Amino acid sequence: MHGAGNDYIYVNTLLYSIPDPEKTAIAWSDRHKGIGSDGLVLIGKSPVPEADFSMRIFNADGSEAMMCGNASRCIGKYLYERALTTQTHIRLLTLSGVKKLELHVKDNKVDSVTVDMGEPIFEDERQFNPDLGKGQKPREGSLFVSMGNPHYVIFTDDIDQVGETGPVLEHHPAFPQRCNIEFARIEPDGNIRTRVWERGSGITMACGTGACATAVAACATGRAGRKSSIIMDGGTLDIEWRESDNHVYMTGPAAFVFDGEAEL
Repeated sequence: MHGAGNDYIYVNTLLYSIPDPEKTAIAWSDRHKGIGSDGLVLIGKSPVPEADFSMRIFNADGSEAMMCGNASRCIGKYLYERALTTQTHIRLLTLSGVKKLELHVKDNKVDSVTVDMGEPIFEDERQFNPDLGKGQKPREGSLFVSMGNPHYVIFTDDIDQVGETGPVLEHHPAFPQRCNIEFARIEPDGNIRTRVWERGSGITMACGTGACATAVAACATGRAGRKSSIIMDGGTLDIEWRESDNHVYMTGPAAFVFDGEAEL
């Protein structure tokens, strides 16, 4: 499945067990020798009553992520359209807490999903001005924002430096647990064009938490209001940072690509 081009392999662990998800994620995510994906997502039963289902996500390099906005939307679509639930409001347990999904259903199909991503977290000590190489510096107001996983949002006209600068900053000493890096440009129409380097996966077509972090950073630095359309390589995500509860809400598509069988 994919959400705005951010593609993962999904396994329903209520039916199939994956004993070594780290190793499996590496093997299956290989786009030349495996199935090909940004990582592996395991859908499971929630061990706590506060959630309906659980999600574990492993990046293409086998590292486990805290959560993924695009993957959570895909899980909502999977659960509803595969008749694992009839509810259009789903509580999904992730390593960064319980996320609430609102499914927008049309003709018995999930057209889009809104995810309550919770409150953003700012860490002042990580708002630094790293060397981007070639004498470049981020524009004033670049921010570190946690959306359950770490993001450093850089406002720059040169968003295509993602492949060169992204891996350097992912492993920058300021981020001992590594970091997702967003390169964002405010467009004349007010939309925000963003490219992302995801921790453990590299350049991806979209990143849900990255889109949220970008929108929050743009609002916090006076570049945008509380509602933004984040245009990523694989599509557009609509983000609202609500003043009423300080939560960030992400709305976007989810799509099936294919089903298949694979041997461990």
